Amino acid sequence: MYTAVRKLVFTDCRCAEDASKTYEELFAKLDANQDGKVDVSELRAGLAAMGIKTGKGAAQKIVSSGDQDKDEGLDFSEFTKYLKEHEKKLRLTFKSLDKNNDGRIDSMEVKQSLADLGMEITKEDAEKILKSIDVDGTMTVDWNEWREHFLFNPATNLQDIIRYWKHTTVLDIGDSLTIPDEFTEEEKTTGLWWKQLAAGAMAGAVSRTGTAPLDRMKVFMQVHASKSNKISLVGGFKQMLKEGGVTSLWRGNGINVLKIAPETAIKFMAYEQYKKLLSSEPGKIKTHERFISGSLAGATAQTAIYPMEVMKTRLTLRKTGQYSGMFDCAKKILKKEGVKAFYKGYVPNILGIIPYAGIDLAVYESLKNLWLSKYAKDTANPGVLVLLGCGTISSTCGQLASYPLALIRTRMQAQASLEGSEQLPMNRMVKKILEKEGFFGLYRGILPNFMKVIPAVSISYVVYEYMRSGLGIQK
Repeated sequence: MYTAVRKLVFTDCRCAEDASKTYEELFAKLDANQDGKVDVSELRAGLAAMGIKTGKGAAQKIVSSGDQDKDEGLDFSEFTKYLKEHEKKLRLTFKSLDKNNDGRIDSMEVKQSLADLGMEITKEDAEKILKSIDVDGTMTVDWNEWREHFLFNPATNLQDIIRYWKHTTVLDIGDSLTIPDEFTEEEKTTGLWWKQLAAGAMAGAVSRTGTAPLDRMKVFMQVHASKSNKISLVGGFKQMLKEGGVTSLWRGNGINVLKIAPETAIKFMAYEQYKKLLSSEPGKIKTHERFISGSLAGATAQTAIYPMEVMKTRLTLRKTGQYSGMFDCAKKILKKEGVKAFYKGYVPNILGIIPYAGIDLAVYESLKNLWLSKYAKDTANPGVLVLLGCGTISSTCGQLASYPLALIRTRMQAQASLEGSEQLPMNRMVKKILEKEGFFGLYRGILPNFMKVIPAVSISYVVYEYMRSGLGIQK
């Protein structure tokens, strides 16, 4: 059946009359109920029956793009117009990839084209991408193979096709130290970027609220647990419930959610500026330049919102009646300790960005390449579950590396509010923890921290997808 469809739709030369006849026959096959209109379900089912692979949400995007009278379906003229226009765009994309104008695309041309857009990939990755399009096994792609692969995938230009190959996901595990999201020029000019940032911020807010009790337990154990004062998860929660009731488990969550929006916005804007500043060639950015830009953007955002980080720690650890709210907390810190108190623990916090972002990026790339080399048979697209798995593992490894610095930061932020606590600088605090509690003292509270990773990732992904749908962001 698939071979028949290939012969029917994808021939080397077609005159206008033949093309119209071909589109007519194809439309008749897709219009299952013969009502003169192809809707999303008919298009999805018809293409699947023909063996034509489409990306997730592709049928919806095709119908939305071609549906001029907004009747949620394509009549024959809309269907024909969409295919003709789409084919023109694919022809331009093919020509832009075909660097030597020989009518075929090879792996080096794929590699070069992606490098021009700032996406460095290995020769092996380029071959995997090529293999997912190459039908005749020549390890080159001609115009017919290119058209066949993308005609029913709504990828209209090179950057759309990159998105088809490389899906991005928003994961929020409570620590915003990751490299910011990449956006294509089209997303920036159409305003899609702010919708995606808004969807990510909402996902983060719901995710942090859902896992707030575990986050509070982590901070509680980081500050109060020691060799002499062993706090178990059950014991810690009992202590919190006894002192402040069920609502006390969400202490500090308000400001933790509130800081997402300014931090995301500052990080995104700073990242765009650092990329322009650090890229060796205009319009191109290499992996190490992306890492440096991302780390600097993270440091800039953290510097701007750091007083909120200090207040989050103080509000998380507060006892009943200690502060009436965020403003009362800020007023009391300012009155008792001065402005400097809002930047306690700043140095270990900034230092923590480097190992977190570096290891997160390195592990993610390694896992991606491992999957491509072992499991990518027909496509270079790993799918949502693999991406979520890779993202979760890489973020967890990043947290593992930067956790001691996070613990030092939290203790320095909290020490002035603890009765009889000595005000120690970073180096002396590290020395004291190692002497009294040993190396594993630097990992106090890591169990609840790891326990919240899977629920946090799951919640943020589900909410992000719902938000994308609600804001009208096409997949």
